[in-house]
Amino acid sequence: MPQVPTHQGETTRRAAWRHIGRLSAAALLLTAAVAAPVAAQTLTLSESNATVLRGGSYANTNLSSDVLLVTRASGDPTYVRRVVMKFDTQTGIPLGNSIASATLTVTVAGGNAESRVVSARRVTVSHEETEASWNRRNASTAWSTPGGDLAEVLGNRTVTNVPGSRVTFDVTALVQAVVNGDYGSSRYTRIALVDEGGSSKDSYKEYYSDEAGDVSVRPTLTVTLGSTPVTPPTPAPTAGVSLRMLQWNLHHGVGTDGVYNIDRIATWIAKMTPDIVMLNEVEKYTGWGNEDQPARYKALVESKTGKKWYSLFAQEFGDWTSNGKGHLILSRFPLESTGLHEISYSRVIGEAHVTVNGRSISLLVTHLDPDSSTSRLTQAKEVIVWAATFPENRILTGDMNAWPDQTSIAEFNKVYNDSFAVATGNGTATGVSGISPFGATKNGRIDYILYSKGASNLVVKASKVYDTRDANGVMPSDHRPVVTTFEVR
Repeated sequence: MPQVPTHQGETTRRAAWRHIGRLSAAALLLTAAVAAPVAAQTLTLSESNATVLRGGSYANTNLSSDVLLVTRASGDPTYVRRVVMKFDTQTGIPLGNSIASATLTVTVAGGNAESRVVSARRVTVSHEETEASWNRRNASTAWSTPGGDLAEVLGNRTVTNVPGSRVTFDVTALVQAVVNGDYGSSRYTRIALVDEGGSSKDSYKEYYSDEAGDVSVRPTLTVTLGSTPVTPPTPAPTAGVSLRMLQWNLHHGVGTDGVYNIDRIATWIAKMTPDIVMLNEVEKYTGWGNEDQPARYKALVESKTGKKWYSLFAQEFGDWTSNGKGHLILSRFPLESTGLHEISYSRVIGEAHVTVNGRSISLLVTHLDPDSSTSRLTQAKEVIVWAATFPENRILTGDMNAWPDQTSIAEFNKVYNDSFAVATGNGTATGVSGISPFGATKNGRIDYILYSKGASNLVVKASKVYDTRDANGVMPSDHRPVVTTFEVR
């Protein structure tokens, strides 16, 4: 049996076999494209890896076996449908090659009578065709936003229900950016089709999928290459850029006075001037305030800093779309990709990727078991294994519920540096006056900002545990925040 190649984890096994079935017909064309791009050379990519995402009671159901693709707008989530697809513009198109034009074409199979405006939008992260659903982009990872992580609109087209009619979108700018590597190392072109109009039964529109017997009606991406490669600009790192990382357990928004007040927490966050904020015990519509804390923290911090922030919420028990306690990442830098992962004993990890000073940085946040050192050791090992699947430079933070001498921290120390300990050794660590032990974030030092030993672009400049007591000795949380300042080189 021949081996099926994969690229950046993007190609599903089923899709790869279909790709091989078509490869012989396009082999000479693709070989020529890799060897020497020439003027007016056109590639027609007919493997779209397309599937339908459907909400409501189908939110966890993969619909890739359906023979038709569907868009629909409805006030009832169960009837909402959209299409996500991705084309391999990595294998046959050299990095930085100029793109003269790129056109997405889908063919209408039917639907209800009303004409609808359907938008094509960029999808920011990958999906697996045979695993994706409204809630998840693959079997183990949720979309950051249910229904797909969608970015800018690429174009709008009016769609009728006339079978055989073609719907085309000019996606030249998107494909050029993808081929340039602007969205990361994976150069797959990812697009969603979305009916973003008002709720209507007649918004239902059907399109032929990759399963159509007539290959001419399958979704295609037609790419015409330019005459010469374009060398994508590589950001030239400066001597160093400051990156301030904040880690804080917020105790559900309740201070040591027993008062629920997340505005005072947000005031402190802004006061510490972080670039990245990693938070534990953030609540979403629970008995602690009964509000959407992730959304409100984001809005408060934006208001208090006057800056745009990007966010990821990871529900702590792995029920990603549900309310409850969880972790929140806030970043001044756009989140280029995100991931969510369950570990043992009802705990999770949230992950987000950012670029700072031209350097790749993987951000991970977790919260280990408060009661059992054995459970924490198991969790620490699982965190290390999953985190290793993300590129350097890795920064791992969280309430680890363990002092530095415990086995779970010793496990982390095998592959991570403790930034506060590094700063202590450098004479640049600051604790809270009168609080013992040095650097204590609660009764001891249990909140950590760790960075991987392979993170060659990160240098610790300082680390500080902040004294958040007011004039009456009240803190906005029962934990003290810790901030590490890195230089990103």
